[in-house]
Amino acid sequence: MATDSGGVRAFHTCLRWIKSITATKLQDWAPFHYSEKTIMVALSAPELVCPAGSLRALQAAVDGGADAIYLGLKNATNARNFSGLNFDDGLAREGVAYAHAKGARVLMALNTYADARDVTPWYQAVDAAAEMGADALIVADTAVMAYCVREHPQMRLHLSVQASATSYEAIEFYRDRYGIQRAVLPRVLTLSQVGHVTRNTPVDIEVFGFGSLCVMVEGRCALSSYVTGKSPNTAGVCSPPSAVRWVDSAEGVEARLNEVLIDRYAPDEPRGYPTLCKGRFDVDGVRDYALEEPTSLNTLAVLPELLALGVKAIKIEGRQRSPVYVKEVTRVWRAAIDQACSAQARYSVQPAWTAALGRYSEGQQHTLGAYDRPWR
Repeated sequence: MATDSGGVRAFHTCLRWIKSITATKLQDWAPFHYSEKTIMVALSAPELVCPAGSLRALQAAVDGGADAIYLGLKNATNARNFSGLNFDDGLAREGVAYAHAKGARVLMALNTYADARDVTPWYQAVDAAAEMGADALIVADTAVMAYCVREHPQMRLHLSVQASATSYEAIEFYRDRYGIQRAVLPRVLTLSQVGHVTRNTPVDIEVFGFGSLCVMVEGRCALSSYVTGKSPNTAGVCSPPSAVRWVDSAEGVEARLNEVLIDRYAPDEPRGYPTLCKGRFDVDGVRDYALEEPTSLNTLAVLPELLALGVKAIKIEGRQRSPVYVKEVTRVWRAAIDQACSAQARYSVQPAWTAALGRYSEGQQHTLGAYDRPWR
């Protein structure tokens, strides 16, 4: 939770970055005043980008105060390709109409890598998104970007986190060749590294603010494909449902991925969707999370610092989560961003925000992730 000293720390971070922000960035700032007890910084509000895996979730995000909603179609063109999730053509059109009627934007996630044997589904998804009025496409594959530029030059392109662009040089590559206007940064950068990117590219930068974390670098995961033979970077799903089995045994309920035992639960123990990286394995006689413990990213404590660095959008992870999750998380982040950007309010993380997000955090715990590396 942020304290007065945390607010002063955030303010001094703001001062350091003001000195190095380019003239084009300075227009986003307004006069500010501070004391040891208060920090009042007027910043342009970043876009709050919220997930929708269903029409109900989209409506919950819009009604909760999201500026933009990202969604995907019911196929392998998006990286949350689960059965029962996502939008067919009719639902997508209804969602776009609902969002636009209330002043929100719709970003279509076409963020997997196209199958080299048949790129048609990805090109068709681009055409469909443009025809139904999507405001931007979130894209990782350069062939898909090239098709967008060639066939729909008016369409705004956002570089997906799946492209794994962690430097401004990489982002400039995509801007020079495909005209991307926003890049979503992977969740592996420190605050200072995020600042280094924002200072050196005119491309708008989007970062994740809350949601599930993964030990793998986005767009580079090979762990589940090693076990299942299907890459999440092309098939659009980690732990494809066809490979998941739940087996009752004398020792409990086993979670298996393509017959590989990755966890075992007591009958009354909560069970998450089984993924190899978050499985519990016997290591030196101790059964525990060997690779990664389920934890959610939560950046509320460093929100003023992210805004001071010039971040233009805050993204909430969770297209696979329920409409209730979307509603509550959107509500908290709307309030936090509004407070952080208000010249009248001193920013501090409210206990109610922490409690609300704690209920929806993976493993009921959260972290600042790579943003906070005290050992550096």
